[in-house]
Amino acid sequence: MEPNSHPISLAADLLEHARQHYIYLHEHPELSFEEDLTTAYIREVLQQLQISYTEIGRTGLIGFLPGKDTSRTVALRADIDALPIQENKSHPCVSGIPGKMHACGHDLHTAILLGAAEYLVQQTLPFNLMLIFQPGEEVLPGGAQAVLQQAFFQTHQPEWIIALHAEPELPVGQLGLCPGQYMASGDEIYITLRGPGGHAALPDQSVDLIVIASHIIIALQQVTSRKASPFTPTVLTFGNIRCNSVMNVIPREICLEGTFRTFNESWRSKAKKQIRQIAIAMAESMGAHPEINIVEGYPCLYNNPEKVQETLHILRQEFGEEAIIRLGQRMTTEDFARYSQIIPATFLRLGVKDHSQSIGKLHTPDFFPHPEALAIGIRTFCSLILNHEPSCQNS
Repeated sequence: MEPNSHPISLAADLLEHARQHYIYLHEHPELSFEEDLTTAYIREVLQQLQISYTEIGRTGLIGFLPGKDTSRTVALRADIDALPIQENKSHPCVSGIPGKMHACGHDLHTAILLGAAEYLVQQTLPFNLMLIFQPGEEVLPGGAQAVLQQAFFQTHQPEWIIALHAEPELPVGQLGLCPGQYMASGDEIYITLRGPGGHAALPDQSVDLIVIASHIIIALQQVTSRKASPFTPTVLTFGNIRCNSVMNVIPREICLEGTFRTFNESWRSKAKKQIRQIAIAMAESMGAHPEINIVEGYPCLYNNPEKVQETLHILRQEFGEEAIIRLGQRMTTEDFARYSQIIPATFLRLGVKDHSQSIGKLHTPDFFPHPEALAIGIRTFCSLILNHEPSCQNS
């Protein structure tokens, strides 16, 4: 591939359209699998651009641009759902729906993909382009599963799928990338303990579920500290204990809610069995009746090394060597991982940090990305599509 064979220059009206997309989406957040207004808005934009589309269940769309070689397809993906968080009202534009906001940048991702669609629909594409506006990234089972099962997607299964995600730790103008295993698998752990309950002053006449739950939490730390290989990143955290009781009552029921994360599928399966065995044995030995429910979550997100090399080559030509940052692994999860287990995938981090002021962290009321990240994201998608050639696949 010739360097800078397709440099991206965005027209002012296209950037203004993308900005308006972002403002609308930010002001109208919708939770996972409830993205009706969001999908209607995306549908209207695609119709205006004369881009054909197919629906993903009730919410979400797949746009499609045919290319010269109809046997090849590349996909761009954006997630469209928001979070149940009350936004900080000091932002330049704010959510119009109480208790809901785009605190993870999905409004930015969607506006970027719509902007890229407006640019790319005017180009002669060498292959088909799939534009995935995916619902429900934030909750299991995740919207990626529905996309993968969609007949249209299977008919035009991409040779490469690309996504980006806002990163408040990177300044605007930088892009981050990690080859190979990048993000952890994540499973949800639910442990329910039941007993007769009783008066807090008479523990000998009851079964103290609070104490039993405490022992289980401590015992399960063996899974990460003594059962896991020191060379396999592993996290087991309990973030919630519910019993709806008061200070002088031994409850009849207590629920523990946690998350288990790792990078090794064999160890992942083994560890979940150990979590179940330890929790049951501990509970029963102390007189409680346990119920264990482990909900399988997203797998490990894998960035295809060959596609990473191609991505680095293209983006260095577009933005310069200093703009591209090599990232390390992280224990957060992302349902883009489902695509990456089946299709060569690239998942990028888009810098959204503002040097002049704090923009908050992901999943917080204060998160608000720098508006200049919008243009960087559009250029990223467009440069990867227009510079992807068969000769690059082994670069």
